Amino acid sequence: MTKLLKVALAGALILGVASTTASADAVKGQKLFIKKFKKACGFNGAKFASKHSQAEWEAINAEGKFKEELMKICPEVKEGDIKDKWLPHIYDFSYEYANDSGNVPSC
Repeated sequence: MTKLLKVALAGALILGVASTTASADAVKGQKLFIKKFKKACGFNGAKFASKHSQAEWEAINAEGKFKEELMKICPEVKEGDIKDKWLPHIYDFSYEYANDSGNVPSC
């Protein structure tokens, strides 16, 4: 019985992590960047994402400073211009196309 409980808990944990990761979307982040920030930043999403490596983007996001970093890279973007619900998608886009990822976005 204990083994069954462990397997069930492990399955629930995996599903929880997978659903959190799957809820953010790099393609949606790319579209959001183009629509909301490209003009204010003065450059495309590829240039934005390449400002950091994947490890750097991960550390910035883990520290809860992704929004601050977006405003630092794009000084014309103000805090009120950024909706919190956009951040996971833009982060996924940034991570996916970081300078060490080998990926190139189409924007």
